[in-house]
Amino acid sequence: MIKSSDFETVVVETDLLICGGGMAACGTAFEAAYWAKKNGLKVTLVDKAAITRSGAVAMGLSAINQYVGYGAGDNTLEDYVRYVRQDLMGISREDIVYDIARHVDSSVHLFEKWGLPIWKDADGKYVHEGRWQIMINGESYKVLVAEAAKNALGDENIYERVFIVDPLMDGDKCVGAVGFSTRENQFYVFKAKAVYAGMGGAVHVFRPRSTGEGLGRSWYPPFNSGSTAYFTIKAGAEMTCQEIRFIPIRFKDGYGPVGAWFLLFKSRATNAFGGEYMVERKAELEEYAPYGTGKPIPACLRNHLGMEDMYEGKGPIYMQTAEAIQNIAASYKDDPKGFKKKMKELENEAWEDFLDMTISQAILWAGMNIQPEEVPSEIAPCEPYFIGSHSGASGAWVSGPSDIVTDEMKKAGYDWGYNHMTTVKGLFSAGDGVGASSHKFSSGSHAEGRIAGKAAIAYILDNNDAPNVDEAQVEELRKTILAPLDLFADNVSYSSDPEINPAYCKPRQYMFRLQKIMDEYAGGVGSQFTTSGKLLEKGKELMDFLFEDSEKLGAEDLHELTRVWENVQRTWMAYDHILHLEFREETRWPGYYYRSDFKKLNEADWKCFVNSSWKRETGDYKQWELKKVPVINLPI
Repeated sequence: MIKSSDFETVVVETDLLICGGGMAACGTAFEAAYWAKKNGLKVTLVDKAAITRSGAVAMGLSAINQYVGYGAGDNTLEDYVRYVRQDLMGISREDIVYDIARHVDSSVHLFEKWGLPIWKDADGKYVHEGRWQIMINGESYKVLVAEAAKNALGDENIYERVFIVDPLMDGDKCVGAVGFSTRENQFYVFKAKAVYAGMGGAVHVFRPRSTGEGLGRSWYPPFNSGSTAYFTIKAGAEMTCQEIRFIPIRFKDGYGPVGAWFLLFKSRATNAFGGEYMVERKAELEEYAPYGTGKPIPACLRNHLGMEDMYEGKGPIYMQTAEAIQNIAASYKDDPKGFKKKMKELENEAWEDFLDMTISQAILWAGMNIQPEEVPSEIAPCEPYFIGSHSGASGAWVSGPSDIVTDEMKKAGYDWGYNHMTTVKGLFSAGDGVGASSHKFSSGSHAEGRIAGKAAIAYILDNNDAPNVDEAQVEELRKTILAPLDLFADNVSYSSDPEINPAYCKPRQYMFRLQKIMDEYAGGVGSQFTTSGKLLEKGKELMDFLFEDSEKLGAEDLHELTRVWENVQRTWMAYDHILHLEFREETRWPGYYYRSDFKKLNEADWKCFVNSSWKRETGDYKQWELKKVPVINLPI
């Protein structure tokens, strides 16, 4: 049995501390290391996992979803900005989107240089899945990107299996972070002149579709627990778009992505009666003009039309995989041998799409005797996720690129100096950690990490004083973070079953309570993604009890201590989400969530960002400031 007294304190001093090991963090490490070496600075990376298989790309990918082809085709940076504006229903930080778009191609070219197999046609050009997506053989995608980051930093500057929990603060400046090893009895104190927070988005805040034997299965990695949002919130950083959760449509139960089927195979999604809801319900999109009548149709509205079919009793919804494969092979029908060869090739590609990144979907197909070239497969909306890099937009409000930010944007608070620095001095972020700039995906997250890494080094050179770390603050954080171990050890013998005890609550039980509240009151799967002001009010009341009980979380070992703090992080993400849902009195993203008391899009009052800041000086989780910030488009 472990107690807090069994832990040694390990102190690490550095110049730039990178928290996280996903795509964005690897981009930060790669870029920051280059500039740090030129200036005699030290860069340290710490990750909860092993960075070769850390983050949303851990299992692999079958496509890179952001490649602009800038200067080498018909696409322009302005096109990409308009695309993101359209998909987010008009709510996007166009300065950040433009900045990422102008740098993303260079990251993709680095990936290819490092050995990533990118599909090419007979002319040597990248094979596109859609306008912005290119196909890859990406099972080892993250391994290649992580190796480049490791080579740039050096193994001696990388700490793996260390879970970062809280920021270290010196007044309004972030000067480090604390956490603990998930393998050894060690409490870590990292002191730094600047900190980068890139520890992923959040999953399992809501009750997942997969329960019982499938518990823990999700589309977005279940180990992403809201660490970045928690870290930036607790540091006092301004957050944005925390109401925009992402509801992806995925192959049901296996959570396999549908992108390749829609974009590469040109498949149709239909209801159980064969009706194509995107065609039959097209007129309903006029209600959400100008976004519903523009191109492409926003992801949330595509979800919405499918959900409407389901609510009318026309479900399940199917991906017509067999039809798509037959259509592609149809041109070979006069050549039986060629037709058979093409069918086999397409069948292999169908399975490879999942073997590259969602192996469980391939296993599910095999277990259910589904052959995609013969029968359709069911698809469904997932539970909500918080993710700043895909089609969601939650995250920190960061300073934009000074050469792009217009005077009007600057007056509205889009730029205060160092690119991608949060409103907290010395605290930077990128990827899932940055809000209002979605559709960066894996490649854009890497490019954004590079942007943040370079800016962080510039900040350090301008503010090159040793971090002032209050040891009393460190000791208090150590006591708080390790307390669940002592609570369990001191009380476990009180009851015959360690899972049931009046003195503590286990993290698994606590997680179920959080998920139940969010599902029923904040618009989860069980409530058909629908909420209201009164439901949210009741949800906050129940969250009060949850916050109170979070102080009584017990942990039997290091694994459970990790689960304790993951769930605390989810709780803070959940609370901020409720505040944002309550504040924005409209339904801007139908298909992601519905306010049943404000069902319509309200351009006049709510075409704006909703930003929130926790009042750190109070120490009270209830004390927040929420405000509107104007959406200002680039002059394009």
